[in-house]
Amino acid sequence: MRILTLVVVMGVACGMFADSLQATEIHNVWPGLAPGETTRNRGETLPFRENEKPRVTRVVKISQPTFTVHLAEQPNGGGFAKVVPDKEGTEVAQWLNQQGIAAFVLSYRTNEDRRVPGWVKPLQDAQRMMALVRSQAKRYGLKADRIGLAGFSAGGQVAAKLLCDQGKLSYQRIDDIDDVSHRPDFAMLIYPWRIYDTATGSLIAGVKVSADVPPTFIVHTDDDASTSLGAVLFYAELKKLKIASELHVYGNGGHGYGLRKVPGSQISTWIDHAAHWLAK
Repeated sequence: MRILTLVVVMGVACGMFADSLQATEIHNVWPGLAPGETTRNRGETLPFRENEKPRVTRVVKISQPTFTVHLAEQPNGGGFAKVVPDKEGTEVAQWLNQQGIAAFVLSYRTNEDRRVPGWVKPLQDAQRMMALVRSQAKRYGLKADRIGLAGFSAGGQVAAKLLCDQGKLSYQRIDDIDDVSHRPDFAMLIYPWRIYDTATGSLIAGVKVSADVPPTFIVHTDDDASTSLGAVLFYAELKKLKIASELHVYGNGGHGYGLRKVPGSQISTWIDHAAHWLAK
């Protein structure tokens, strides 16, 4: 039985994959149309930006969320307009596999309707995805009580909201899978996007840490425009409730680095701390 499993929620959507890692399986999150959708579009890939090396894949217009399965060979026992499937998805899955951890990468729906908050559909997709993975634990040789959630950037905001939802679905029950708990057993918030409310000086609405939030590993940078204050406040609330967690705020590194190095910054070393934390 695999000891740890992580569902990875990307930052900015995905149906395409980088050359560095191909998924072994691709599945739909919902049995039919996703809640409120009328189409089944797995997304459109934008042209690569000439100044980016290595390349970064960006996918838009996703109305049919999917997930990919990345099982370890040696198990150890910005917004919501687009998704980054390689830098914040498959590259992360590859690193997790190297730690002996199975990974499931979620390509949540992008937000084309500005009348709806950008996090709403991704939260629905993430809740459903967590329940799906747990419901299929035996199929993949997983431990149902060792399934975590990792969120990057906007996906980090979604993950924070899921951690604080107290097990309440944000959509109407569809089938038996929705009776399975979508609560993570541990979590990683990697540069979560704008979970600090500048108007109130507190965490944003829907992000209120309670005693049922699992141990959480958090990474941010001081020079990130989305502000590390949200990460700090989230950790402070975890600490008050004596929920064993870990916070790293680097002096520089900006936003959206994934696992990659940033010139003049030590931000890429966060994965060393994360590997140690996960091993514990």
